[in-house]
Amino acid sequence: MSIKRRMGLDIDGTITCPSTFIPYLNQHFKKSLTLDDLTVYDLTTVLNISEEQFWEWMGHYEGTIYQEAELAPHVENTLHEWNQSHDLIYITARRNHLADITTDWFKTNSIPFDHIELVGKHDKIEAIREHQLDIFFEDKHDNAVAIAEEFNIPVILMDTPYNRLTIPDNVIRAQNWKDAKAWVDQWLQNSEN
Repeated sequence: MSIKRRMGLDIDGTITCPSTFIPYLNQHFKKSLTLDDLTVYDLTTVLNISEEQFWEWMGHYEGTIYQEAELAPHVENTLHEWNQSHDLIYITARRNHLADITTDWFKTNSIPFDHIELVGKHDKIEAIREHQLDIFFEDKHDNAVAIAEEFNIPVILMDTPYNRLTIPDNVIRAQNWKDAKAWVDQWLQNSEN
């Protein structure tokens, strides 16, 4: 009998395509950015705008962006497979006013979930502690490192140009969801032996 794991997953840039924001940024800020141009997580640096300008833009566009976000390649089948034996708990920095949009997106895209928590900030440590997760999936480098160090659990870091700093041993860089699934399936198999 397999061990039921509590899998924690970030949403944006992890289960959604990391280039989701780019068309909206390009249109509004008159840029021609590609994912390769996003070498830092902080979009204010990339766009050379203030925090205030960024959050004003987010206030106008984030609902639409999240409603229309595309799934990362190969994530859908992986989540459906894992959902048969494990809990899928999503912990996101999205703010609470986006709860309905977020839940509706999961339902519209037929993405399985046991729980979705909008923490409203990038620090997910308390939510991870509360849910006693066994593994986490993230795209933000400092989150991945902090989670791995705090809980000594594997953290799968979905590779993007903005998260390519060095990582500790229990942060595993995955080039895509096929890569992530292969590592996790091996981890699950090893934990049963």
